[in-house]
Amino acid sequence: MSNSAESLAASGKRARSKAANRRAILSAGRRVFARIGFDATTVRDIIRETDLAAGTFYNYFKSKEEVFEAIAEDSTYRFRTRLSDVRARATTFEDYIQQAYHAYFSFVAAENEEAIRMGAPHMALIGVRVDTPEMLAIADEIRSDLDHVLSASGAPVTDIDYLTAAAIGIAREMGDHMLQRRPVDAVAATKFATALLLGGVREVSGKPL
Repeated sequence: MSNSAESLAASGKRARSKAANRRAILSAGRRVFARIGFDATTVRDIIRETDLAAGTFYNYFKSKEEVFEAIAEDSTYRFRTRLSDVRARATTFEDYIQQAYHAYFSFVAAENEEAIRMGAPHMALIGVRVDTPEMLAIADEIRSDLDHVLSASGAPVTDIDYLTAAAIGIAREMGDHMLQRRPVDAVAATKFATALLLGGVREVSGKPL
């Protein structure tokens, strides 16, 4: 093997090792946050959950807050792909709201399945609680989607910012409550959230959607 090939192989191995270490830290952080909560968690708790040395941890993150935000960013990024699918399928305002809520609540339930099964008292999904660039991008996309489908349907809702805030707020609050119920029922949460938001829009507009 030539020196160039050996160098490329070594570089690829290092990249894979770095990615694996980062994944290990994030997985450990998610488990610890779910088990004892963010406030009680220390960096040492996260490190103990991995096979990595303390020095290796600090090569990737400076604090538990950075781990928290990285988990948030990752969760939000993966949900964003689901929202893109909803955008591609939905044909009406009501259809978009129903599909978006179902995508979100299903995602939240799946993300927390292991924590719920283990009886962890603190839910593991934290992506929606942090104003990361990914979360801000999603909020902008939802605002654009709502504006588009409302315009297409002719519904006279003028304050798109309030509507976007309401749609996201309902998802956040109901998602948190859904995770505390047994069984965790994404379908029931979707039906309730959809009816709540659409009912509010109808009341404001004074017209059927």
